[in-house]
Amino acid sequence: MTDPLEAERDAARRQIAALTREFDQVVDASRQSNADDEHDPEGATIAFERQQVAALLEAAQRRLADVDAALTRRAEGGYGVCQTCGRPIAPERLAARPAARTCITCAT
Repeated sequence: MTDPLEAERDAARRQIAALTREFDQVVDASRQSNADDEHDPEGATIAFERQQVAALLEAAQRRLADVDAALTRRAEGGYGVCQTCGRPIAPERLAARPAARTCITCAT
């Protein structure tokens, strides 16, 4: 059986790699274009697309950091314990969100 945290880590790394390639392509396309983001009607689209990919990449990097933190908690014996109230995190929540830091009660 695959370790859910390792699977989540692998998925986050693949997402980061894909988004990094996409970001690089958008930046490269904007360099090859004579578009002036401020005055060219297509420029706003390029700038928007670049910022959108950058935001997705940042979210994926946070996801990876969360998984790494969960792996550290597991190594130290604190995985599956709510960091807010100290009670166990339900197995169903951990199945849905392997890197969860809080129980469902504290998360809401």
